[in-house]
Amino acid sequence: MKKSVFVYLLTLVSLISYAQNGIPEKTAGPKQNTINLTKMKFIGNVSERYQSFNVEMCEVIGGDFWIPYRLIDSVRKQTNKTGIAALKWGIKPINLYEKKLRNLALALGPTYVRVSGTWANGVYFQNNDKPTLTSPPSGFKNILTRQQWKGVVDFCQAVDGKLVTSFPISDGMRDENGTWQPDQIQAILDYTKTIGGEINAAEFFNEPSHASHGDAPKGYNGVNFAQEFALFKSFVATAAPNMTILGPGSTGESILPSGLDLSVDALLSPSPKPTFDVFTYHYYGTVSQRCRGGQKPESALSAEWLSKTEKGLEFYQHARDNYNPGSPIWLTETAESACGGNPWAATFIDSFRYLEQLGRLAKKGVQVVMHNTLAQSEYALLDDDTHNPRPNYWAALLWSKLMGSQVFDGGNLEPGVDLFVHSSKKQPGGKSVLILNTNEMATVVTIPDGAIQYVLTADELITKKVKLNDKELQLTLDDSIPVISGKKIKKGRVALPAHSIMFLEFRR
Repeated sequence: MKKSVFVYLLTLVSLISYAQNGIPEKTAGPKQNTINLTKMKFIGNVSERYQSFNVEMCEVIGGDFWIPYRLIDSVRKQTNKTGIAALKWGIKPINLYEKKLRNLALALGPTYVRVSGTWANGVYFQNNDKPTLTSPPSGFKNILTRQQWKGVVDFCQAVDGKLVTSFPISDGMRDENGTWQPDQIQAILDYTKTIGGEINAAEFFNEPSHASHGDAPKGYNGVNFAQEFALFKSFVATAAPNMTILGPGSTGESILPSGLDLSVDALLSPSPKPTFDVFTYHYYGTVSQRCRGGQKPESALSAEWLSKTEKGLEFYQHARDNYNPGSPIWLTETAESACGGNPWAATFIDSFRYLEQLGRLAKKGVQVVMHNTLAQSEYALLDDDTHNPRPNYWAALLWSKLMGSQVFDGGNLEPGVDLFVHSSKKQPGGKSVLILNTNEMATVVTIPDGAIQYVLTADELITKKVKLNDKELQLTLDDSIPVISGKKIKKGRVALPAHSIMFLEFRR
């Protein structure tokens, strides 16, 4: 029998078995596909806001962001731009009061909402209610108004999100003698308090590893960072003693070193040595096609690609142990690929990476993962024009509803079938199990007890249409989230279709 026919028949039998929750003896999977809930070792805890997201400062104030792939060529012809500039276009400020956007974000809560990115490094906070300045003061590149910042604070409060940000580092942050000044930070802290908000945590500035690309003064180096960070930390101790200091927020080393200005060693070795309440890093496994990246969709389910997130963590975890031992570690910015994501980041195939990353990093001790972005570019959870959910949003929604903060070692299943186990969010004392089948063949797993089952599938991998238990997921007519209900299944063998994602909720 040809392999393709065999695969088809096995998949068909498994799908029938899945529908009936009765697996014929002939389709029994490998013996190692057995889940034993009583023998799982407790690993540790993640934050209740483990799954979080970014809203770029560029989105808040309006500015240049990644052009959708379908428009790159036409926009380039119209603007005659070259290089990275030719890959970006002007976007309008996001409406953070939109009911649909708020409802979808709230469903993922509780979260952290990080408002940062390169545009935050040169932003001037216009701390008055006068008309917006026509241009920013000298030493800054863009303007954040009170109204825009109030939108951020109100959004966080509406969606059960704690606000995380970073501050400017451009020339305008220094006096005539070149000494760093906290005036802008004080202004935004004061205004935030005035409107009933709070900045829960902040990085000194965004991605010091790429300082020259992020509006830092010319020639900025590790000594500058250490000295100015010490001033920043001293200021925060008095002005915002409850604000968690994050850092350094570096990115790329061991994975994407291109464009790196300052290594983590260069940043953290000089005196006075910078230390942080939480050690942070950013991670992208590659750059997108926009920036001439070579990743192909054919590799999107490979073991090498899915495990790359652990390689990125390993480098910065080692740096944490050297320079800031004992501190929690957060991943404060990540997505399918840098430069706005590949075209398939908006499709079902990337949901495997999205959930694998959450599962793998939780097992390795990362406390928080902040996805980039909520609603802008191909890697966003929501479509940037309609704010309709993309496949990764539905994956994120199931994670938020089911996966608790306790993490367990569930062991290994067959190659290409990955298992992650957390405490149950809905069942006290229970466990939630996530199983991802990246293989082209269906298989079965044996479960020790009855469970509530949620299976994500799609008719093809490169699609924006996703099914939950064979029913397409989509918003209701009034743009509300549909009822997310699982299917009761009995203990024993359970079918796992090819290229599927299964959540199982156990009472114990």
